[in-house]
Amino acid sequence: MAAVDGAPRIPRWLRFLTDSDASSLVEFAVSLPFLVVLVVGIFDFGGAFNTKQELNNAAREGARYGASEPTYDLSNPTPVGSIDAVRALVDSYLVASRINDCGLSTVAQGGASPTWTYSANTGCAGTLNLTIVRGFGTGNTGCTLPATGYGSPNPINPYIPCTHVTISYPYQWIFNSVIQLIVPGANYQPSIQIQTDATAINMD
Repeated sequence: MAAVDGAPRIPRWLRFLTDSDASSLVEFAVSLPFLVVLVVGIFDFGGAFNTKQELNNAAREGARYGASEPTYDLSNPTPVGSIDAVRALVDSYLVASRINDCGLSTVAQGGASPTWTYSANTGCAGTLNLTIVRGFGTGNTGCTLPATGYGSPNPINPYIPCTHVTISYPYQWIFNSVIQLIVPGANYQPSIQIQTDATAINMD
């Protein structure tokens, strides 16, 4: 290493490391993983919130439609009419909202009066569960609303039959894959179940 005016000459590669541009590059490389996690986190939680809102609307529309359907077929163990119509409406709402329906359009009906269920898990991180309760009969507190004003202590009809729709949707996080940029080996829950429900008084 030659000296100029008594001062040692700094090699070119070492001179680059002492440059201000190099320090900026190092700072950017250190902060980039945190920036990526922040952006993905905002996007991910925003997506979950939006999905929750769409599921709320789907459950509300399903309950409203089911409440307008006739109740004469509810005594049938498999009322493909009114119950399956609610399932079809909820599925079409999810598809129109660009939410993966997990194959809800093709799954078979389960359960029995007054509660019917559809479970779908095609192409999803978990299982989508759609539960429809039409409230056939009285005294079923799982799907009815308490009625007031019928007299006491022996009310004529203490409950109003309702349609109750519940959706449990598997939302897959993207955040789990990027958090490992900061914490190698970290393993967070890959998906969560977003729950929503709606109730409407039967019109017939």
